Parts: sequence; C-alpha cells; structure tokens
Amino acid sequence: MSAKTESTTKKFGSSTRVVPAPSQKAQKWYNADDEPEAKKVRKAVRPWAPRQTLQPGTILILLAGRFRGKRVVLLKTLDQGVLLVTGPFKINGVPLRRVNSRYVIATSQKVDVSGVESKKIEEISAPKYFTADKAKKQTGEDAFFKQGEKPQVRLYILWKDPDSDWTQEDGRLTANV
Repeated sequence: MSAKTESTTKKFGSSTRVVPAPSQKAQKWYNADDEPEAKKVRKAVRPWAPRQTLQPGTILILLAGRFRGKRVVLLKTLDQGVLLVTGPFKINGVPLRRVNSRYVIATSQKVDVSGVESKKIEEISAPKYFTADKAKKQTGEDAFFKQGEKPQVRLYILWKDPDSDWTQEDGRLTANV
C-alpha cells in the first residue's frame, strides 16, 4: 500500500492526531439538488428498411412540401428512408423528386414501371444528380471589385429541358399511367 491511501499520524503540539488520506476525507462541496444520472440508451441501431407498401410502381400521396396532396409514382427506395418519386410531370406537374418516406401515404394502386429503364433510374438516383455545383470562392482583387455584382444563380430545372435524359423516361412512364 502506498502512503497516499493510508491515514498518517501527525504531531500537533504535545499530542498526535490521525489524519486521513485525501481519498478518505469527506467532500468539501455537495450539490444542493440531487441530479439524476443519465440512463444508458437501450435502443439498438438498426438499418433502415422500407415499409412493405413502398414498392416501385406504387402510387403515393405526398403529405408535406410544395406538392402536398399530390399523387406520385414511386420509382425507387433510396438509402435512409428517401424515396425517388415522379408525377409524371406532364400529368400532375410533380417533377422527379427525392422525398422522405415519413411524409407519404402509400395507396393500393400500382403502375407498371417496367417501361422505365432501370439503368437510367440508377444513374438518376445518385446524389450528384440533384446537387448543383458549388462555385469557387474568389479571393484577392477579383473578389474585391465584384462585391457589388449579384452572383449568377444556376437554376437546375430538370423537367423543362427537352433533351434531359429524365424527360424521355418520364414520357415512357406517362404511357403506363
């Protein structure tokens, strides 16, 4: 045993006293209110699995967002509860979108999506398809002299481009609806 864990005897004047080790001394400060200790989280981390009703071709009703109340066709379930849906745009004005599965209701109606190329859906479901390119931040003289100018905003409107690869697939789906 080390000297720090044992109590020691010290001489005070004509008598001796037993002085407890620092670990044996009482606390100098106590909290006025008892604070509860945090409980251990008992929830297991499970991978996301889509509901059984969320199958490709199912007609869904959107519950939130710009197109709430609209019926759309489910094309594919992506990772972490995200769904790839389309109106089709020519029928109800809903473009190709990613939607959280919490904000849809699945109906019992189904549409045949076999006419749509699965290779195109794989290409479209990639995150880079929906994100715009970030502009590089300018520094130095160029940035200083262009302070008053408005930056050019590129609106990435997928469905209005007639040569867009999705516009062709949307047309194939429209024939099945």
